[in-house]
Amino acid sequence: MKILHINAGLEDGGGKNHILSLLSQFDPTTAELLVMEDGIIADEAKKLGIHVHTLEQRSRYDLTILKRLAQFITDQSFDIVHTHGARANFLFSLIRKKVAVQWLITVHSDPTLDFMDRGIKGRLFTTFNLASLKKADHLIVVTDSLVQPLLELGISQKKITIIYNGIQFEPNLLNIKPKNDSFTLTCVARLHPIKGHALLLDSLHAANFTDFTLNLVGDGDLKPALEKKVQTLKMQEHVHFLGYLNKPQVEETIAHSDITILASYNEGFPMVLLESANQKVPFIATAVGDIALLVPDESYGWCVPAKSVESLTDALNEAYTAWQDNTLALKGEQLYQLASEQFSLEQFYQRTLTLYKTLAHS
Repeated sequence: MKILHINAGLEDGGGKNHILSLLSQFDPTTAELLVMEDGIIADEAKKLGIHVHTLEQRSRYDLTILKRLAQFITDQSFDIVHTHGARANFLFSLIRKKVAVQWLITVHSDPTLDFMDRGIKGRLFTTFNLASLKKADHLIVVTDSLVQPLLELGISQKKITIIYNGIQFEPNLLNIKPKNDSFTLTCVARLHPIKGHALLLDSLHAANFTDFTLNLVGDGDLKPALEKKVQTLKMQEHVHFLGYLNKPQVEETIAHSDITILASYNEGFPMVLLESANQKVPFIATAVGDIALLVPDESYGWCVPAKSVESLTDALNEAYTAWQDNTLALKGEQLYQLASEQFSLEQFYQRTLTLYKTLAHS
């Protein structure tokens, strides 16, 4: 059985970590990666010993890649093609009938919202991606909440499998560190409207404390608007735009934080929250996707309604009090125990492998 994962090559967040974590568990001769552009994902994949192939596109609209892609898949005798992301989904959909493989797509987020606020191009990309999803032989969703949007598109329940993200938890990781001089929060998310950064800033501005540091990890088109908002709220001394960080840098930033935070309006099952759990750092997140599975009650952290400044502000105030009382570490330990038992990399790998075997014999 040979599997080819295809991605545009520009993933720099949870999607990238999902792909690389999964591929790292396979023998390099069994599962390989193909990208349309050299970049972060290809560089990190090579360091992990993953076989990486690059079929360069002159631009994302360059369709001369199609013939080369079909020939490559046929020549290499792949059994399953596993695509990630709208561009990879769409391009493969155009050659689907020319290659004798099973086609699997992982849906990492709500496909109807991936290109929100992107104008005409965003609507076109959404239309193409939704059409691609309908053509695939099978779909993986990373959270139960993504099933309903796919059913509403007319996709059969039989073609959908839920496989939650998983990471390699470090059992000997110690959460012993000096207390930060100020309450330190970290948000790891691309700077996109759906991630709720503006609401997060408003909530911090409304909170009952001013001695805090907020690290914003990630890049995106929203950065100029967010920088302007930070200035308007007079929070320049507290908010730091760290841009893109590689995986070790993200882990280090989280490890030196008191809490991580996601104010997203929509999510699947974010890898970054598992990474926070691995560092025994609790989080505040909105109750979207299946995030609540990591927060059964407030002894693990905070899960609040989306799009609510008031609810997020209340959670921030409670977390700040816990920081002052030195009780955040207890929540972090609880979170680690739950996540490491239920969302391990081994479980993620085994469930995916089982699906591959089923598809290969269908």
